[in-house]
Amino acid sequence: MTIFSKHFNLNKCQYELDFVDIDTERDCPLYIDPFAISINNDDWSYQCNLYIVSFFQAALDYIRDGSDKEAQELLNNLNEPNETCLGLSLKQPQGKGVSGKQAIDIYNKLSESKAAKTGLLSELSDCDLFIEGIGHDKISDITTNIIRKLLIEYTKNQCELHNIKLSGKVASGKLWDVDNKKWHQDYVELPVINNKKIILVPKSIVRFKLSLEGREYYNHFVLNFLQQENLNSNSGLVRILKNGARKVYKKDLKNQHPFDKEWLAEFSKNNPSVLIQYKESKKSNLNESNLVENNDLNDQLDEASLAKLFSDSLKKIQPGPTSATIFHSYMIGVIEFIFWPNLIYPQKEHEIHEGRKRIDMIYTNAAKNGFFYRIHTAHHISSNLIMVECKNYNNEIKNPELDQLSGRFSINRGKFGILLYRDTDDYEELLIRCKDTASDGRGFIIPLGDKQILEMLSLIQINSRDKVDYFLDNIFSKIIS
Repeated sequence: MTIFSKHFNLNKCQYELDFVDIDTERDCPLYIDPFAISINNDDWSYQCNLYIVSFFQAALDYIRDGSDKEAQELLNNLNEPNETCLGLSLKQPQGKGVSGKQAIDIYNKLSESKAAKTGLLSELSDCDLFIEGIGHDKISDITTNIIRKLLIEYTKNQCELHNIKLSGKVASGKLWDVDNKKWHQDYVELPVINNKKIILVPKSIVRFKLSLEGREYYNHFVLNFLQQENLNSNSGLVRILKNGARKVYKKDLKNQHPFDKEWLAEFSKNNPSVLIQYKESKKSNLNESNLVENNDLNDQLDEASLAKLFSDSLKKIQPGPTSATIFHSYMIGVIEFIFWPNLIYPQKEHEIHEGRKRIDMIYTNAAKNGFFYRIHTAHHISSNLIMVECKNYNNEIKNPELDQLSGRFSINRGKFGILLYRDTDDYEELLIRCKDTASDGRGFIIPLGDKQILEMLSLIQINSRDKVDYFLDNIFSKIIS
């Protein structure tokens, strides 16, 4: 067993990491979900979706045009994505991939599919609904190949964040060129373990099962629709119960319409509202029902115990420049622990304005509800990116520190930041300074010292994580009132 974080001595658990902390010797039974990517509202997912749509549309265009050679060449460049260590195999990571014979098989399935020919099949995630033999494992592998370039960039950012040394130039594997709609290769810097290159994957885009599943669609949406349709038409499948109620049994419908993906495609073409309803239900329930939680990936620590460990650790870090690196590393972990999945994709000291200024950390705001969602939707504050600065000292936080952070705001980057510090003599006075900054149109800053961090951790420790939002709302209300 070679766990990525342990190999590089990060001293962090899964709760503190934005990526899946893989065992590089065994595949983790997780899949990259293109549907989840398509409905995520963050910029990185948007870029990934552009790549996925670009590739799949190019493949479908070749197939519909009868360009067999071009379509097969396009698919044949999809190789086994072993670098991510995700998938089904129980021993050495060995993704199934789709190159060679499997590429031809997939081409044949797509070219023979009515769904592909008629335009019903328009998204990669639809394949599990309508194409026989293309399930969650192949869809995940295909997605990994298509967004490999973006995953490599993500990996490099995470390695910089955690001070992980990258190996010299290694072969990237095939990279999809979204502009020219062609594959190419490059040499890139990546972490290497036991002569194996590693590509990290964000927790936010993986699932234990893909969002769209053919059998789920069939059992819970298509058959439900047919039940009502048969009741309305009073067909021969209607049974009269002892109490006089009328009922259509799903087992009878299954005998009449056995599960078949070609039939599902034909049904969906004739009844598009059912497919729309299924996808809309997935969009509304995706966060609550399908998101992979940290405790799903690491059951050795529960949130309450970890919150206590975080609290104890913070109290041991001495303020001052000698412990600044320790404090910075601690905050990377604690921000991940408290605010994921609302704040994702942390990057270290992001350069802006041609490198003249640097930011301690910058996060992507991916919130779909709660405090970080409301600052954009309810308060209309540009906050796609959240800038975070760490100050490991007890000195009074005054205007220069606030100006340093607010001076880095812009419409494109966002106008919301978090200032992390140790202690202050008068927190209410600090909030007044933050209010003045906001009133002057220089952006919105929430100051979080040790006291505030410990209060949020104490809420998590007593299983009241939901109250963290109210805690932040209370602070923010004093800044905007």
